Amino acid sequence: MLSTSNIVVQFGAKPLFEKVTVKFSDGNRYGLIGANGCGKSTLMKVLGRDLEPTSGDVMLQAGARLGKLNQNQFGYEDQRVLDVVMQGHVEMWSAMQERDRIYANLEATDADYMRAAELESLFAEYGGYDAESRAGAILIDAGIEEARHHGLMREVPPGLKLRVLLAQALFSKPDVLLLDEPTNNLDIHSIRWLERALNAYDATMVIISHDRHFLNQVCTHIADLDYQQVKIYPGNYDDFMLASVQARQRVESANAKAKAQISDLQEFVRRFSANASKARQATSRKKQLEKIKIEEIRPSTRQNPYIRFEQAKKLYRTAVTVQNLTFAYPGTESPIFKNLNFTVEAADRIAIIGPNGIGKTTLMRCLAGELQPQQGTITWVENAQPGYMPQDPQAEFEEKLDLFEWISRFTGKADDDQLVRGTLGRLLFSGDEIKKSVKVLSGGEKGRMIYGKLILTKPNVMLMDEPTNHMDMETIESLQIALEKYAGTLVFVSHDREFVGGLANRIFELKPDGSMSDFRGTYDEYLQMQGLEA
Repeated sequence: MLSTSNIVVQFGAKPLFEKVTVKFSDGNRYGLIGANGCGKSTLMKVLGRDLEPTSGDVMLQAGARLGKLNQNQFGYEDQRVLDVVMQGHVEMWSAMQERDRIYANLEATDADYMRAAELESLFAEYGGYDAESRAGAILIDAGIEEARHHGLMREVPPGLKLRVLLAQALFSKPDVLLLDEPTNNLDIHSIRWLERALNAYDATMVIISHDRHFLNQVCTHIADLDYQQVKIYPGNYDDFMLASVQARQRVESANAKAKAQISDLQEFVRRFSANASKARQATSRKKQLEKIKIEEIRPSTRQNPYIRFEQAKKLYRTAVTVQNLTFAYPGTESPIFKNLNFTVEAADRIAIIGPNGIGKTTLMRCLAGELQPQQGTITWVENAQPGYMPQDPQAEFEEKLDLFEWISRFTGKADDDQLVRGTLGRLLFSGDEIKKSVKVLSGGEKGRMIYGKLILTKPNVMLMDEPTNHMDMETIESLQIALEKYAGTLVFVSHDREFVGGLANRIFELKPDGSMSDFRGTYDEYLQMQGLEA
């Protein structure tokens, strides 16, 4: 359906990947995975014809239609929502636009009207006359109420904009669908909708995502981009993890046997090559040696940071008590939340969930002291030492400091170079990299630096708002292991269901009416209580 032959992409002296030959077909759903910076999005652009490879070919089966998820959620602000969706069928939209320009031209010629007639025929062939109703049906299925369909995109809440763009990608009924990080900025409930939508849609898909649960629910195959090559594994992400480990173990076992055999043969040759009666056998052993090959095991481009969080002081009962908490942003008619009452107990692991825009980050900022509520109190116990990871940590990196200087401020000791270098090294910053400015860090690198701050300050309560944002699989897995081992109290916001399911023992769900439900149990238990599948 969609394939590549000997694709090479090279921006500098070293190719990003080279001679990639891969085939995506048969209605399979491929999760394209790999370490940050390995070239996943670049390969996706090549597949979508948005980027020309340095060499090699991309082939789309004749007659097959290609659909892609537009990443620019704010690129259609002045356009009608239905029109944005219908633009997903490029040929139909182009024919309609050209036809309408002719009809609107008061000086149109007979030749123009002949062209308009041709366009009407094309428009009908593409299903243009029921396009609005089809677009509306997709939007309703995506949870966009009909009242918004004729409005402008700027009136659509940020959490729903991506749903409109997903509807756009599906509108032309593509045979091949390319989705680069489709779960970005989606809340947990929206991701559940997306899983159902993709599983029900019959097309070959290539999907980039760092959401492990999503990949497990949707993917039939994993396309692993590593060592500058793509290798296809059948099954979902968990199947891939098992298969890749087993494949490496098989190679290591085969190499060990081969090395033992080589050692035995070399010893025979050494002992008997000068012995006339054994000369023929020694020659035979030499030929056997030449045939034995040790398979190279290259180090993966994936790297797992080493993250461990400790608490300087242990809490024994309560961490914080919240009473009658109400918050509204200036100029708004109704509060984001009102009259919230709860107590966070020592060793609680609380996940705050709810639709996008409901106030999860606002609540976290109130707990962290960044925002002052209009009403109510937040009372931390005397020994509480909260540490905060904001969703957007940009404000933490405004000063002109290098990585070494930035992290040194949190050691609590003067001139402890070894501690600073060790912490940065475990977070995958080493060599000359520690002297680069914090201002040039990527989103994922800034997140790892915040982890470093929390490692060194040793809080006994951690407030983490989307701590997996911008992170690759290896970092997310390392973070989850670190938080599982953390003995302190944790309050966090995350859209990663695997992350929430693996950590939370208590669920706060914020409601549209400003209230909050408090469920004591795991996320899977919470879903079961609501009659939903985990």
